[in-house]
Amino acid sequence: MSDFGAVLESAVELLRGLPRRRAHVDAARRTAAEWTAENPGTDAQLVVDIRPGTPVVDYDLLLAHPDGGTVALTAPADEGVPWLIEHSTHWAAGQLVSVDQVHLSVAQALTMLRSLSRTTMSPHDEIVEQCLLLNEVLADDEPLAVEDLQAAADEFRRGRGLHDRAATVAWLEQVGMSLPQFEEYVGGIARRRRFRRRKEAELAPGYLATHRAEFARVRALWVTGPAPLGAAAPAELIASFTAVAGDAQAMVGDRWEYELPEPLRGAEPGSVVGPVRHEKGFLTGSVIDRRPAEDDPATLAAAGQAAFNAWLAERRECASIEWHWS
Repeated sequence: MSDFGAVLESAVELLRGLPRRRAHVDAARRTAAEWTAENPGTDAQLVVDIRPGTPVVDYDLLLAHPDGGTVALTAPADEGVPWLIEHSTHWAAGQLVSVDQVHLSVAQALTMLRSLSRTTMSPHDEIVEQCLLLNEVLADDEPLAVEDLQAAADEFRRGRGLHDRAATVAWLEQVGMSLPQFEEYVGGIARRRRFRRRKEAELAPGYLATHRAEFARVRALWVTGPAPLGAAAPAELIASFTAVAGDAQAMVGDRWEYELPEPLRGAEPGSVVGPVRHEKGFLTGSVIDRRPAEDDPATLAAAGQAAFNAWLAERRECASIEWHWS
């Protein structure tokens, strides 16, 4: 038998031995990842068919052929019918996007957006971001603490306005999600939250050490608007806030240095900046006070968040992302 023939035989045995319950999909992915590591050059990808309304799942294994192209294997256990035939469609027909080892269905993406959508990101970007985090927790089999699960469930319900059990049950019925599916979904959120918390704590000290100036604590004030506001001493600028009207906006308060409008970053305390062009209008402002960054919990937490965002952006740059548009 050729080397590739032996690989195919081994791959069939792999598929036949994978657990076919929804709760064990993570274990199946880990098993497939170990097999791939033992068979370099196959570029194996495990495709999971999670059927709605049933705990049973099916698998395909995609392998790179030595002479080019891809071989798809299906090996249902017992007397099962290959799900590719049962659905009479391509394996990716119900899939929206693949990001490295994560294959997200349309239904999963809709649920994700219902619970995680943020106005600062496009739906495409948020889906990819969450898939990147899902990749990081695929092999996470550490038990979740009760408080982690509760925090994830509470955050989910608050985001949906579900303030009691009756409202939660009604929402689940509306979207067609069973209670076990909800518990599994919340568990996934809790794992991603735990991963992010630990990654931020890991990255924070190094990021703060190399970006210390960005985390100075600055008290500043500024006015933005479509028309320039004449330069004035800080005290006069403060007094002018009460006279700001129309489309102009006045801001005053403590910020991290990196959160300030770009013209104010690095400005000397007591000096006045502007009026200068800023975004679609003009800015006039002043830095009142600046305190150097310290290694306190609040500063480390802010540095951890910034470091995580930078890590996630780098992770996205090297990820394999494929949208399955029909």
